[in-house]
Amino acid sequence: MNLLLVGIGGFFGAISRYVVDGWISDTGKGGSFPLGTFVINLSGSFLLGLLFALAMEKAAIDPRIRPPVMVGFIGAYTTFSTLMLESWRLLEDGSWGLALLNLGASGVLGMLAVFAGLTLGRAIA
Repeated sequence: MNLLLVGIGGFFGAISRYVVDGWISDTGKGGSFPLGTFVINLSGSFLLGLLFALAMEKAAIDPRIRPPVMVGFIGAYTTFSTLMLESWRLLEDGSWGLALLNLGASGVLGMLAVFAGLTLGRAIA
């Protein structure tokens, strides 16, 4: 049953990723920078940090919903492999600065997003 629930969580996470990326891409604000993936990685990092604090440190989330939400939904929603591919494609296009910005900012801001999520989760439960 857990596998099915993780799969359902992944289904909704993948759809959410597609919708968020499409919405951001439609705004045209990223230019050649992969802004959709960047926003998804940061928001997913924040959400995972928040849920980890609530679930694992505060026991405020039922253990039965942890795998579908934390593994299924967030696992499908965040996009590390896409981050790597888009960064590689920027390098191939000669956009070394944008590639390094994408990798560096995603790493640093992703850590800050996890920290913010953990901090909020620890404060509210």
